[in-house]
Amino acid sequence: MAQIFNRMADALEFRGENPFKVGAYRKVARILSDLSEDIEIIAKEGRLCEVPGIGKAISKKIEEYLKTGEMKSYKDALSDIPNGLLDLIEIQGIGPKTLGLIYSRLNVESMDDLENVIRDGSLARLPGMGEKRVSNIQKSIEYFKKSEGRILLGTALPLIDEIVNELKKAGVKKVSPAGSFRRMRETVGDLDILATGEDGGKVIKIFTELPIVERVLAAGKTKGSVLIKGGIQIDLRVVEEYSYGSALQYFTGSKSHNIRMRKIAMKKGLKLNEYGVFRGDKKMAGKIEGEVYATLDLPYIPPELREDGGEIEAAISGKLPKLVEMEDIKGDLHVHSKYSDGTASLKEIALESKKFGYDYVAVCDHSRSAKYARGLSIDLLSERNREIDRLNDEIEGITLLKGTEVDILGDGSLDYPDDLLKELDLVVAAIHQGFEKNVTERMLSAMDDPNVDVIAHPTGRLISSREGYEVDLDKIIKRAKETKTALEINAYPGRLDLNDINCRKAKERGIKLSIGTDAHSLGMMRYMNLGIGVARRGWLEKEDVLNTSPSDKLRKVMR
Repeated sequence: MAQIFNRMADALEFRGENPFKVGAYRKVARILSDLSEDIEIIAKEGRLCEVPGIGKAISKKIEEYLKTGEMKSYKDALSDIPNGLLDLIEIQGIGPKTLGLIYSRLNVESMDDLENVIRDGSLARLPGMGEKRVSNIQKSIEYFKKSEGRILLGTALPLIDEIVNELKKAGVKKVSPAGSFRRMRETVGDLDILATGEDGGKVIKIFTELPIVERVLAAGKTKGSVLIKGGIQIDLRVVEEYSYGSALQYFTGSKSHNIRMRKIAMKKGLKLNEYGVFRGDKKMAGKIEGEVYATLDLPYIPPELREDGGEIEAAISGKLPKLVEMEDIKGDLHVHSKYSDGTASLKEIALESKKFGYDYVAVCDHSRSAKYARGLSIDLLSERNREIDRLNDEIEGITLLKGTEVDILGDGSLDYPDDLLKELDLVVAAIHQGFEKNVTERMLSAMDDPNVDVIAHPTGRLISSREGYEVDLDKIIKRAKETKTALEINAYPGRLDLNDINCRKAKERGIKLSIGTDAHSLGMMRYMNLGIGVARRGWLEKEDVLNTSPSDKLRKVMR
């Protein structure tokens, strides 16, 4: 349904219709995609209009879709638009308005058409285009094609959780995700799940009959493959309990990590495969994953590190990091409220944060130049801060921090004056506009401001659609060290920025990392575990992460 409302917004904007209606549909799409509760249950209980941002008109559309599997207004919105045309909006640099221009002037209806008009030069000759913009679109097409067939970690997470929970409820003894998902790769291909059961065929039958399944590709006694909605393939393997640990190690991967493990086993006169660790015909280990590593005289290596990126050497020398865990996080350092473009009130954010067991949560609404995101004027920011003070007196067990996601402007200055920034608990500085204009210099200038605590989403990348800013990250890391500025791991599934590689680089230079969900709704606050996944892949320990500090020490850690 979130995809449907987003596509309706695309269609309306493509036609140049009412921008308020377009914005309303996009907001509903975001709300639906980030709901932590099943929309069907909400509808059955008559609570749709209780969801912030969903009114009577939208609730009727949702109910129509749930009852019939169709939505008339969706069909009407796409009725005269060529099939597949709106898919081109996925290409960074081609919004609905630009697509309307390309379609009307050059009759572009597909990716092939788009690449043809790039090659023959006609796209560059359109008003407002030019060679540089077309070059960027071409790069975006290449980036988009590389990521086709893979899905975001954040998309896979609820699907895997649902299937694992359903299998456990059905009595399956042991069940765990495997593959690149278990290693917390930012995108994954086919999803792999491993389970045990006395009757493998029965477990496979339970799996293939789950409500989420649209099509069964294979159903044997030890392996089943299905397609779920969205065309995502999920494979389940059922193994004997005495081989579960070795199978989990094997099917988690990565391939290069497993090759290194097998070589170590061979040097010790052992054989390692998915069935266990063997010396001749004698089985030495296999039931528990940790025993597989112990038999090879290695400590347990967390799945997130298994990429043959030095983890084997660290394990041998006793230098494996004690990775940061969700339980270490004391608060979310990047959340948006209703004051800007969020959907939740300050009180709702505070109460939701308590459910996570946090000590604090930083409300970082957009600054005044971000008109598209209802950025706060100075007066509105002051009003919000007064409400935060009132709520901090009213609600026990959680502290709302007065923050901002302040825009770094084109000249490197900040969107609020220093005397105002000085009054805030947390200043997160970000670039949202002018991605090709002196990005490195603007970030360096922002870090030189003593009020700036964190640089948000430092590379600006959007997984699957945009590579990011033209930024010299080595210079940014060097200046962050000099100014004691933290760099953000933005946990939004489409960003995960900084990524694991750059996190590790920052750690090696002694930079603090801040994990924030960039939540615009309460449901998005659950993305913290994705940020933790990035941090763990980046070898980060508790002391490397800013928001593992309790509230009384947080200000001491910050500048």
